Order: sequence, then C-alpha cells, then structure tokens
Amino acid sequence: MTSALTRSFSVESSELSSAAISERQRQSLLKDSEKMSDPEPCRIKQEETEELIDVIVKEEREELSEDEEKHQIKSDLEFQSVTEDSFLIKTTAVKAFTCTQCGKSFGNKSNLNRHMRIHTGEKPYKCSHCDKRFIHSGNLKIHERIHTGRSLFTCTYCGKSFRQSYLHQHMLIHTGEKTHKCDQCHKTFLRPSDLKTHLRVHTKEKPYSCPECGKGFSQHSSLSLHQKIHTGVREFVCRECKKNFITAGDLKKHQMIHTGEKPYKCSHCDKRFSQLRPMKTHERIHTGEKPLSCSLCGKSFNQSSNLFRHMMIHTGERPHRCDQCGKTFMRTSELKRHLRFHTKEKPYSCSECGKSFTMKSHCQAHQKIHTGVREFVCFECGKSFIRAEHLKQHQMTHTGEKPYACSHSLCNKAFRNPAHLKTHERTHTGEKPFTCTQCGKSFSRSTCLHRHMLIHTGEKTHKCDQCGKTFLRTSDLKVHLRVHTKEKPYSCLECGKRFTQQSHFNAHQKIHTGVREHVCYECEKTFITAGELKKHQRIHTGEKPFTCTQCGRSFTQSSHLHQHTMIHTGEKPHKCDQCSKIFLRASELKIHLGFHTNEKPYSCSECGKSFSQQSHFKAHQKIHTGAREFVCLDCEKTFIRAEHLKRHQMIHTGEKPYVCSHCNKTFRNPAHLKTHEWTHTGEKPFTCAQCGKSFRRSTCLNRHTMRNHTDVINEATHI
Repeated sequence: MTSALTRSFSVESSELSSAAISERQRQSLLKDSEKMSDPEPCRIKQEETEELIDVIVKEEREELSEDEEKHQIKSDLEFQSVTEDSFLIKTTAVKAFTCTQCGKSFGNKSNLNRHMRIHTGEKPYKCSHCDKRFIHSGNLKIHERIHTGRSLFTCTYCGKSFRQSYLHQHMLIHTGEKTHKCDQCHKTFLRPSDLKTHLRVHTKEKPYSCPECGKGFSQHSSLSLHQKIHTGVREFVCRECKKNFITAGDLKKHQMIHTGEKPYKCSHCDKRFSQLRPMKTHERIHTGEKPLSCSLCGKSFNQSSNLFRHMMIHTGERPHRCDQCGKTFMRTSELKRHLRFHTKEKPYSCSECGKSFTMKSHCQAHQKIHTGVREFVCFECGKSFIRAEHLKQHQMTHTGEKPYACSHSLCNKAFRNPAHLKTHERTHTGEKPFTCTQCGKSFSRSTCLHRHMLIHTGEKTHKCDQCGKTFLRTSDLKVHLRVHTKEKPYSCLECGKRFTQQSHFNAHQKIHTGVREHVCYECEKTFITAGELKKHQRIHTGEKPFTCTQCGRSFTQSSHLHQHTMIHTGEKPHKCDQCSKIFLRASELKIHLGFHTNEKPYSCSECGKSFSQQSHFKAHQKIHTGAREFVCLDCEKTFIRAEHLKRHQMIHTGEKPYVCSHCNKTFRNPAHLKTHEWTHTGEKPFTCAQCGKSFRRSTCLNRHTMRNHTDVINEATHI
C-alpha cells in the first residue's frame, strides 16, 4: 500500500511540479512581450517566448533539487498522506547518475536518460499533426494544443489564443496599467516581480552565479542560458545552413537572415530590423537620446556597448593581441578585422558589382551607393549621408569641434576624425605599417599603398577625352580635367587665391597661419607639409628613388620624373594662346606669359630689382644674405641654388645629358641645348620692340638695344 501510494505521489508530484515551473517560467519570460504595444511585434515576441519556454522548463525540471521538489509539492498540493520521514528519505538521496558528456549528476536514471537526449539530439515524441518532434512528452502535449484548440481562450484585441492563465497575462499587454514605478529612473512595470528584477540594474546585484567561471547574472534564466556555453549544448539547428544555437530565440533571429523578415520598423525613417533592440538603438539616432554617461568625463552614449568600449580609453585596456605583428586592440571584433589585413580575406561581397570588403559595415555602406539611400540628414545645411558617423563628422564642421588632439607637445594639432589623428601621429613616430609585397616599400596610409600598387600593375583605365591622357584613379582624372576647364573650386579666404586641388589649398592656408610643424633634424629647416620635408631630406641623403626607364636618369621627386619623361615622348600639353608656343609644364607657360605682359610681380626689398619668376627672385635674395648652402663635395665651391650645384658637378663627372636631336651635340644645361637647337630651326624668339629685328638670345637683343636705340633708353631714363 505504501509503495503504491509513493509511486502515485511521485508521478503526480512530477507532473504538478513541472506545471508549477512552467507557469513560473512563462510569467518570467513573458515580461518583454508585455512592453510592446504593436500587435504584430507582440505576436512575434510571444511566439519566440513560447518556444524558449519549452527549453528553460526542461532545464529547470532537470536542475530542480529534491528539496525544491518537496517545497513545490507541499505548497501546491498540501498533500498530507505521505509522512515527513518517508519524504526526507527521498529528498536526501545521492545523485548517483552522472552524464558522461558534461558531468552533470541526477538523482535517478530516468532523469539522466531524458538529459542524454540533449547530447544525442533524440526527440522521440512526434506530433501527429505537423511532424514536429520533442524531447519530452510534456512539451508534446503543450504543443498539440495548438492543433486541437483544447482549453484555449482567445484574446479579443489581437485574436491570439492561450490557456486561461496565459490569456490573463497576455491581456495585460493591451489593458494592463503599469502601476509599479522605479524610483531611480521612473520606468514603470506591470508586476512587482518585473520591478524587482529591473532594480538589479541600478543596484548591480547579480544573485545568480555560474559555478564554472563565477560570472554573475541578475536573472536565473540568463544564468541557465550562460551555462550552456560550458556544456557545449547547442540543440537548436538551422535547417538552411546547419548552424546551431543555444536558445530557440537565437535560432529564430538567425532564420530571419534566410527569410529576410524584418518585423520591426523605425517610426522615423521606415528602416526595418529583424530584432527589437537594434531598432530601439537606431531610433536614438533620430531622437538624439544618449542615456548612458561616462562617470569619468561625462561623455554620453546611446548604447551600453559604446560606453563600455569608451571606458577602455580611460583605463588603457587593450586585451586583444595580434600574434602576427603584436598590435593590440580593445575588442575581439577589431582584432578579427585586423587579421584580414594579414590573410587578405575579404568575405563580404557586393551583389551588384562584385566588389569585396574586409568589413561587413563597409560592404553595407557601399551597397547604399547602388540604392542611393542617404538617410542621415544634417539639420544645419540639409546635406545627406549614407552613414551616421559621416553625418556626425560633418556636423563638426558647423560646430568647429575637433575632439581628437595630437599627443605630441610640439604640434597639438586637432582632428574631427580619430582615423585622421592616427594617420597624423605616424608623421611623428615614422610608423609605416602598410608594405608593398612587390618591392617592399612601406607607407603610412593604406590609400598610399593602394595607389602605389597600381604602379606595378600599370593599369590606367581612366582616360581624358580632351587630350587622351590616362590615369590610375577617377579622382586623378577629375583633378586633371580642371586643367582644361580652368576650374579652381578651392578659394583662400585670406588672400582670394584659388586652387584646383584641396590638398594644395590646405597647404597654402598654412602660409597664413605660419604653421611649419615638420622639422629637418639635419639642418633644422621647417616645412609646411610632411611631403616637403621628405623631399628636402633627399638633399642630405642623396636619395633619388624615381628612375627613368628610357635613359636611367634618377630624380628626387616623382613630379620631376614625370616632367622628364615628356622629353622622351615630346609631349608639351600647355599652349600659349598669344603665340601658340607649347610647354611641358603649366609653370613654364605662366612664366612665358610674363614676356608678353612684361609683368614682374616679384620685387627685391633690398635693391628694388624685379623678377618675373619667384625662383629667380628667391635666388637673387641670397646674394644679399650671402647664403650659399649648396656645397660641391669635390672642390668645396658653394652655390646659391641646388640646380647650379648640380650643373657644376657635371664638370667633375663630365656628364652632358642633353643631346641635340639634329647633330648629337651634348650640353650640361637644357637652356644651352634649347638655344643651340634654334641654330637648326632658325627660330629667333627675341624681337626688338623698336625696329622689329629678331635674335636667338636675350643677351643679343640687349646688346642690340644698347647700341642702336640709346635715345629711347635715355628718354625712358629721364621719364
């Protein structure tokens, strides 16, 4: 009799304790869905919650101690037939059955057998209506009510059906007044249990601790999910890609990738999301809400993850290290992205044009180029942007904010963009992390490396339809076209001077500010840009990295090589509209035009002599200062200008690189070659304004004027 009664009690207590746990867990898990006012999101969240309930109820059933079972049975049933002693014998039984997979222990073999189904994936209980399978028979019974409609009650607001107790909980979503208010942040809740859980956010209380790693949690359900990380149990498998997940909710979210379902819509811009939380975070972009503040500097953030990452700036913590180059990072995601630079992996590909990217965000931003979506609008000027961070950086142009300051005491330069600061600091450290795999040359910027690589490939796909010149990049072609259109879109507010390129404009502005932050350590000469310093340093090192493939001549600057190659090609793109004379360089044309206008804008303050060229003016000034900084290492003769030294050195080397195309006579000076060639062509470009006689050399014209037109000179002198 006692044995039969005990067996009866065991069966009933097992079923009822499961029901009690199920009821308690459903009330706990339905909290989030009650906070949603829209019926459609409510439906999705409720369905997700219903699936998650089965998992957590199952684990709770397995983890519930025998003592908890006793308390549950006594409180719910008040079963008086069984004596206290006989029950205590049951509750103090040793958990003798241990799982060989994860080490978990159970009081009886049937519980162990049920648990083993998690590892084996066995689901012996099959629904006769839809073929869905379950690990536990209790879960199957709950599921079958969906098909049979047994004991279901329908919500009059949204039409969803529930058992009576769940309908009461569900109705609070539509009708329930949130009477329980948090005195810390004034958030309201339907139930006191919800408020109690919420208060742990403020008190930082985490009463549930993981026995494996010690991590604390504010909710028992969160601990239960976390523990699956240690056991390795990921029982929810995606049928599309076979990826597995810890919870049914995670699986459901993942499946939206395959279905494309995005049920949550932003109320400001119609953007849709597959999850509620990202939608709420996104809406803060429109509202400007930043509820999370840094306790050290007061900076506000719209996401807790952003605040957490920001705090690492103060602590200096960079726990993630690259085993390839030793670089450290704040986040694992940053390290993961960085490793792709070593592996050259670009896993994200644009479906429109096939372009590949190392980062998903870059791919998504790129795809907006095809769709034309520019959802982030500046309220100051109406300009729109593809990405929120681009808008944020743009807004700093209105506020004048430059929050990222250089840490080097000599320059204290500030930037709007942290990436620009990082690149700038490399001018001080000399760091060049981007290396060419072809020739080993290193660069401080990835864009510079990318441009350099095109030199090896030789690919110039962008052609000017005006002159046929080809370029490596569209940006280069765009800048080049301004030569033909005469467009100069960048204007200096100080002096009104205009420029075709922004980089030239930026460099020019430093003339007015007087900032010359780049110092040569050899001679302490200062320069406006790092590029100018680098070019200057080649005077000291003698480095000439740019070599002509035609004649082998080397140059200190790429622009000099480019101009030199035109000698071989015969290209002279700049034409004088007065006399049709053509020139290699725009600067030469500009100087030439001075002969027609007789303009000499550069005047010496010492002696009043005027010059048509700035270089001649600067060289002349050195006569007064006595500066002769260019020294011949062979004979120690000094020179005012570098080109004078260069020509002088040819006396020692015997070099005469300039060859006449008519008679093969050679010259050290290109000007001498040019004058010589006029003997073959008969050209006499210097004409007397008084009698019209022409000469090959300007010196001959000057002598002619002095001998034959002295009266005109005297009249001009008297005037």
